Amino acid sequence: MKMIPQSSPKASYLAHREAIGQAVARVLDSGWYILGSETRAFEEEFAGYLGVRHAIGVANGTDAVALALRACGVGEGMQVATVAHTAIATIAAIEMAGGRPMFVDIDAATYGMDPEKLDATLAAHPGQIGAVVLVHLYGRPADVRAIASICDRHGVALIEDCAQAHGATVAGRRVGTWGRAAAFSFYPTKNLGALGDGGAVATSEDAVAERLRLLRQYGWKERNNSLIAGVNSRLDELQAAILRVKLPALDAENSARRRIAGRYTELLQGTGLHLPGLDEGHVFHQYVIRSAQRTALIDDLRRAGIETAIHYPIPAHLQAAYRGRCGVGSGGLGVTERIVGEILSLPMFPQLPEVDAERVGGAVREGATRV
Repeated sequence: MKMIPQSSPKASYLAHREAIGQAVARVLDSGWYILGSETRAFEEEFAGYLGVRHAIGVANGTDAVALALRACGVGEGMQVATVAHTAIATIAAIEMAGGRPMFVDIDAATYGMDPEKLDATLAAHPGQIGAVVLVHLYGRPADVRAIASICDRHGVALIEDCAQAHGATVAGRRVGTWGRAAAFSFYPTKNLGALGDGGAVATSEDAVAERLRLLRQYGWKERNNSLIAGVNSRLDELQAAILRVKLPALDAENSARRRIAGRYTELLQGTGLHLPGLDEGHVFHQYVIRSAQRTALIDDLRRAGIETAIHYPIPAHLQAAYRGRCGVGSGGLGVTERIVGEILSLPMFPQLPEVDAERVGGAVREGATRV
């Protein structure tokens, strides 16, 4: 029995293999491999796609969050509000920037930060929280309009973590354009994925962009002359060239993800499972269901030749590295702690064959009915 993978970076490569090969050869033949014409071209193209003035390529998505925070003024000891239900990279990046995480609970429907709880947290800690990192998780935008308004009212910088939301929109406007800056990851499994690590920070603020360009390469404006204390975080020419190949296909591939999600939803209606909404603008980096009998369902699907994943099984505040040393916002983290025992990610990538999507949906339906 053929195993259906939960994700498939190889399928993405194969879909673009000829053009990627040509792009890689072009870079290799150029003799210029770091911060050259491919990176500059991708930065311009990605900024244009998003609708911002600047995109600055960096080494990975974690660096993108950390450098966005630093460029927006977050420094040593400053508290940064975010969620505990996210990839641990978000939390690591806050600490890399010198910040201290303050965890705010999530909305049970979108898995994004709860605006009311953020508002209460900022009100309870006046002047103590310098930034909010809003994670658009699983490709579904968080309530960024409400949160941007709350941040403006409290005078707090909004940074969007768009690592799983390339191309997602709210009211026709792309995520990554609502805050002072936005961080993107190009890890191979992402909606826009490289064939290695890569990231970018998007912003429409010229001063933030200028600071980011300094920060990503030792604080240099001129080589070997550091104006500020920076780091080494550069998007290489090979990855930039590959991303230039894949960017024009992003919207079509997101539409394919939405078609798969729509079919899953049709097949799983009436099963009692909690299903994700088919909101306009949701780009389905993951299709996440919730089941009170998750372990039995995973076992059933494995026997049926279907791979699943749990994103993410342990919230950050309960992991050994962070337990007891990060802040917890107003209202606690009850929703976060409840949903992590039920969430399950089904196979999701744009090249997933229709017959496989049907097989997945049927097996989940059968398993949910049995358990």
